[in-house]
Amino acid sequence: QVDLVESGGGSVQPGGSLRLSCKASGYTEYLHSMGWFRQLPGKEREGVAGIDSDGGTSYADSVKGRFTISKDNARNILYLQMNSLQPEDTGMYFCAADLGQNPQQVVNAVSMDYWGKGTLVTIAS
Repeated sequence: QVDLVESGGGSVQPGGSLRLSCKASGYTEYLHSMGWFRQLPGKEREGVAGIDSDGGTSYADSVKGRFTISKDNARNILYLQMNSLQPEDTGMYFCAADLGQNPQQVVNAVSMDYWGKGTLVTIAS
């Protein structure tokens, strides 16, 4: 079992930045990849970024150049640095982990093995 707890959500103005964190605990040594997903108002959940145990990454086109995923392996913390935030980035952001998918698969995934409960990101003037 792996537990994931997100933090770092909040409200910022357009053009601002936020860094999300996800603390993983439990049997993390078996994880192959982790990722960030989001659910925007009225839309299906979508993959944002994925990272594997070797540091390989993949991003959704909508966030490329603005968001950066990274991982502190020693502390089992996953990060998502979000810059140039826009109102259309508003939504619930979820951390997820998987035993087998690669980062590109994570970004396009409809299911992952473990999920956090999410953290709310609001972009508003």
